Amino acid sequence: MAKFTVLVADDDKEIRDGIEIYLRNEGYSVLKAADGKEALDLLTANEIHLLILDIMMPHMDGITATFKIREVQNIPIIMLSAKAEDSDKIHGLSVGADDYVTKPFHPLELMARVKSQLRRYVQLGTYDGQKKVEVDGLVLDEEAKELSVDGKPVKLTPIEYKITELLMKNAGRVFSINEIYERVWNEEAYNAENIVAVHIRKIREKIEADPKNPRYVKVVWGIGYKIEK
Repeated sequence: MAKFTVLVADDDKEIRDGIEIYLRNEGYSVLKAADGKEALDLLTANEIHLLILDIMMPHMDGITATFKIREVQNIPIIMLSAKAEDSDKIHGLSVGADDYVTKPFHPLELMARVKSQLRRYVQLGTYDGQKKVEVDGLVLDEEAKELSVDGKPVKLTPIEYKITELLMKNAGRVFSINEIYERVWNEEAYNAENIVAVHIRKIREKIEADPKNPRYVKVVWGIGYKIEK
């Protein structure tokens, strides 16, 4: 297994140290931060492949840190929070997180999510030997792991990339919300509607000239989403 570095940012030392033990047992290198500001400093000075980020921290909270990280990096971010309400999860995902885990959590569940996010981040792409997929101005370059719209590059998070990839490679086909969730997250769909909707909204904001009147990502009411051929 490639040596990946995971940054754990949480103001609770016991949680940081506990997560570190499980990550090191899985073969990952680990860096730790006690707040969002320290996490940003470590991201600047080191090559980080994934970030586990608590929301409630001193000096700089996880939401603010995610905003700043997404301005320059698309590494996977797993948010941790003691709040379990859907609105909190949606808020975390809407600012750029790729996954959301509610405290208290089972360490093995967190490790499974880490592996899944890293797999997406590193292995985005290879599909049927194709290198590029083009749909009416949208170009997905699988070798470079990049998307462009009318020649202009677009920064996508790993989850946004996978959703876009799924829809582009099956242009014209309608995918239900549960299908999208199960194919992209690789787990059974449960209360997936809001989570998928948030990511679709973020994709539209990045690729559509008018997100409220989308050219590419269409909703088929009562069924799901598709990208027009």
